[in-house]
Amino acid sequence: MKETEFRKIVSDLRIAIAAVDVVVFTVVNDVLHVFLTPVHRPPHYLNMFGLPGGVISDSKSADEAAHRHLKEKIQVEDIYLEQLSTFSAPNRDKRSRSISIAYLSLITPEMFEKQSSSEGVWVPIDKLPSLAYDHSEIISAAIERLKGKIVYTNIAKELLSTHFTLPELQRVYEVILKRPLDKRNFRKKFLNTNLIKEVGKTRKTSHRPAQLYKFSNKDIEIIPEVWAAL
Repeated sequence: MKETEFRKIVSDLRIAIAAVDVVVFTVVNDVLHVFLTPVHRPPHYLNMFGLPGGVISDSKSADEAAHRHLKEKIQVEDIYLEQLSTFSAPNRDKRSRSISIAYLSLITPEMFEKQSSSEGVWVPIDKLPSLAYDHSEIISAAIERLKGKIVYTNIAKELLSTHFTLPELQRVYEVILKRPLDKRNFRKKFLNTNLIKEVGKTRKTSHRPAQLYKFSNKDIEIIPEVWAAL
């Protein structure tokens, strides 16, 4: 059955389609990027872009659908994924009534280098093109979620290489929070939390070899309240 026929049946029955949309972020060259795919659905959405996602099939959960659409459209697996919110405005999709369960996903530099897509593109969040549906609203909600979680969890690890320098760690925080942080204060706070540890290796930089670190815990965890002062 064609999608247009399916949507007409749904509209006639006065029920809503359940779908997922995934906001995938990564940091490239000290800039937060989001992954977008082409959207061309005449007559309402012509030559636009949108978030990867799609309809939830009757045999899949929302989480399973989100993972499936990521695998199909960006060709990545085993990446950070959390449910963001439900978007259900009656007119969010002009084609038919649709309710979207949105997700926030993050990709590390290693995963970014491995991923591939024949159609999708990575776009800086401050240079977004015309977006279909309510995807601008979804992206804004995802940015706010990320800003909040980065100051009370160790979620920054999902945007960093396994081994990183302290300047690289600080830049991720500055990119997400959109403001500079005091170098000495930042390092003192982070090293006092025991959230990261030295790996016994250095990386050559333009100045001198920089100590490499890694996060102590592989899981997402709440960090000390001292970070509220960031």
